Amino acid sequence: MSPAPVGAEACFRKGSRCLEVNDFPGAERAFRRAIQIAPDLAEAHVNLGVTLEKTGALKEAEACYGRALSLAPVSLQVHLNLGALLVNQKRFGEAAKLYDGALDLFPTAAALWSNLGVLRACLKDESEAERCFRRAMALDSTYAKARFNLSYILLRQGRLEEGWQALEARSWNLDLLAKIPGPRWRGENLEGKALLVGCEGGYGDMIQFGRYASVLKGQGAARIGMVCHPALKKLFATLPGVDVVVAMDETIPGPDWDYWTLPQSLPLHCGTRLDTIPAPIPYLRASPEEVLRWRSRLPSQGIRVGLAWKGNSRFENDADRSLPGLDLLAPWTAVEGLHFVSLQQGMGEDETARIPKGLELFDPSSWIKDFSDTAALVSNLDLVISVDTAAAHLAGALGKPCWVLLPHYKTDWRWFKDREDSPWYPGSMRLFRQPDSERWGPVIEAVAAALKGFSKNQPRTWLPVAPQG
Repeated sequence: MSPAPVGAEACFRKGSRCLEVNDFPGAERAFRRAIQIAPDLAEAHVNLGVTLEKTGALKEAEACYGRALSLAPVSLQVHLNLGALLVNQKRFGEAAKLYDGALDLFPTAAALWSNLGVLRACLKDESEAERCFRRAMALDSTYAKARFNLSYILLRQGRLEEGWQALEARSWNLDLLAKIPGPRWRGENLEGKALLVGCEGGYGDMIQFGRYASVLKGQGAARIGMVCHPALKKLFATLPGVDVVVAMDETIPGPDWDYWTLPQSLPLHCGTRLDTIPAPIPYLRASPEEVLRWRSRLPSQGIRVGLAWKGNSRFENDADRSLPGLDLLAPWTAVEGLHFVSLQQGMGEDETARIPKGLELFDPSSWIKDFSDTAALVSNLDLVISVDTAAAHLAGALGKPCWVLLPHYKTDWRWFKDREDSPWYPGSMRLFRQPDSERWGPVIEAVAAALKGFSKNQPRTWLPVAPQG
């Protein structure tokens, strides 16, 4: 390739700076200008593709990658980007063909082997996926993405010892390094020490791993601090073992922390195996006063079933884990005496007006301020039915019977492989998985049959209480 004109290079650099700070409109303008000046500048086509992909313009992004590939057929980055885009669209055959051709050009590229492993994992060929990830790690021991990708295979299979170690290759939330003085905890003796647990992941992640506060206290920690999302702060004050709860938007108190850590590192340093998962259910509790207040608001007759049908749309697999619509639940109308209570907050709230005929759905969202409210609400229910989102973890942590609806595609590692129960929430959680397809119909029918059995063993009347406002 001949060098690009000076003006094109300047536009390319400007676009790259915009892309680094997520200024996608600015990046797109700069890269398009660079291409206008130098139509054969492959790098500009690649970065314009990245920009468009991040804004959801996938067809245009693919065209940019295709143009870049025609200009630079031996560019590893173009093959990686285009292959990942194809995988994300579940165009697995096209991705496999692209990667096979790329391996002829770049047989020792760790990133390519790692991407190929992701493809095999999406196809549920876990043994081949593991081989690819290990091949990438052998080629480049510093390539953290391959090790992180391997962690999901290992953890799904219950191979926790190596799985937790591989999970340490994740790179998010390390900005805590700049905020907290003192070293990161890596399993040192905690006797008499103060440990701050940072915020990591979504609400569900924090609820799931919040249980480790009591484990850390059992190891001799004198003081445990927990940084969490603001909506969890009031509820997390009930976590056994926690002395200080700090919201993410608050200043972390004091410089006197001996160590800091991240929640998903706790299972590694606490030596968690399948048969030693700490599960002191319940480990979260709602305020008795709030429980009474919520009881006065809910239907007093029938069986109360909490329902969460959508997760955060920004989650990479949300289109598969969330239900496309409430009309799918029509088979549940055949079960008498059920009163469904919406647990949706944000995404999906507007769907409560479009429910199947005969399905009773009470929407209390206007009263819910934070997770302490949701916990009090859930405490008044007989059962929670949820997709893979925070509502399931909250119900499990409260010890409430919970049925979780899981997708066939990219099932999260924490539910392990092929299980119908969860050792994270023993005795109260039941898993309903999509069969060898990505259809929700069989899952909904299975839940309908289970609801018929559940309803036979539940009281139909709740004792009335005086309204609490």
